[in-house]
Amino acid sequence: MWIDILNIFFFATFLLFAYFNLNDPDWWVWVPIYVVPAVLCLLTVFSIEVSMILIILSVIYGAYAIVLFFIKDGVWDWIRRHRARSIVQSMQADKPYIERTREFFGLCIVIGVMLFNYFI
Repeated sequence: MWIDILNIFFFATFLLFAYFNLNDPDWWVWVPIYVVPAVLCLLTVFSIEVSMILIILSVIYGAYAIVLFFIKDGVWDWIRRHRARSIVQSMQADKPYIERTREFFGLCIVIGVMLFNYFI
């Protein structure tokens, strides 16, 4: 029962994340990145088997997270060059590391939820 409640929470949360990405220039990448796991959370609530999809997407999203970690102005630059400054400020053209770091952590959340559902 608590797993269903958690999945409903993440279903709504991921849809909200997708909505927040509608105004991004790369919305066509990020909206599906959040909508697909949202749908998978809902399917899990209805006991529909999606374990293979969860693993495949976790690997794909994990590969993209690694790219975002090491890309120029990615997470590694945020840690090393910018000393892990706050990323809750507004996005500015001279601070692309903010957007990439946020995207990285968004992927980490999605991957964590998908792996949780796979193993539970």
